[in-house]
Amino acid sequence: MGKDPSSDLAVLKVEGKDLPLHCPMPSMKLWNAHPRVFLPIADLGEAKCPYCGTLYKLVGGAGGGHH
Repeated sequence: MGKDPSSDLAVLKVEGKDLPLHCPMPSMKLWNAHPRVFLPIADLGEAKCPYCGTLYKLVGGAGGGHH
């Protein structure tokens, strides 16, 4: 079975309490940081950071912390 080339990219699952979503997230290492960018994830359920390519997937919908 061949390796999926897209598996090299980071994929992070986020919840409604994590919204509004921005990258880098507070848990990411500062040495690897780039300018903070807010990502629109509520409508499509996923968003990709234009700086580092991290793909965020929303689990459980935007409920909870999204205002």
